[in-house]
Amino acid sequence: MPEALTPTPSPSPLQGLAAELDAALPQTQCTRCGYPDCRGYAQAIAQGLADIDRCPPGGAEGVRRLAALTGRPVKPLDAACGAEVPRKLAFIDEAWCIGCTLCIKACPVDCIAGANKRMHTVIENECTGCELCVSACPVDCIVLEDVTTATGWAAWSPAQADHARARYEEHRRRLARQEEQTRERLIAKAETKLADLPAHSRHEDPQVLDKKRAVIEAALARARAQRAPRA
Repeated sequence: MPEALTPTPSPSPLQGLAAELDAALPQTQCTRCGYPDCRGYAQAIAQGLADIDRCPPGGAEGVRRLAALTGRPVKPLDAACGAEVPRKLAFIDEAWCIGCTLCIKACPVDCIAGANKRMHTVIENECTGCELCVSACPVDCIVLEDVTTATGWAAWSPAQADHARARYEEHRRRLARQEEQTRERLIAKAETKLADLPAHSRHEDPQVLDKKRAVIEAALARARAQRAPRA
């Protein structure tokens, strides 16, 4: 007989609403709403923890879309989060760029190309205008320029939002891979040291070595516990 398949759990109504709300957001990942990303904001709205007026990139049309999904009344954008403005792109003044890579790390969609101590440049057709790179730059060599006269969803299409979401998800996967690689490298280093602790220590006192061994073993246990769910 064929092996029975385990049914996939159906999403809860709350999860379903959060997904619909996330799909109605422009996916610039600008954090102006006060949440770490568009998904986080959508989940907060679904849980009743955030209002629908906190997304400047979506503008008034974005508020209407969120209102339609939640049944809440339409309201003006919260001025504390920013204003609805034309879509912007980031540009780097290459004459002033020092190659620090801080803007590269800040970009949620990996649209800045460059390397340490090398000039950086923005891949214009991938930039969401999130502005996060501007505050990250220590020499103020990044400027934002309007590239549309339209604002909100009139300046940003659903296809662009879908593409930005895909870029952001790949960005998150890349960071997760890097974190996992760093963890594996540190685990291997600790295991090597633990295998011959006297050779990797300036101490010869057995009690001191035992304490160091206990510390390393505890650190390894924590690292392996973090690795276990991914395995």
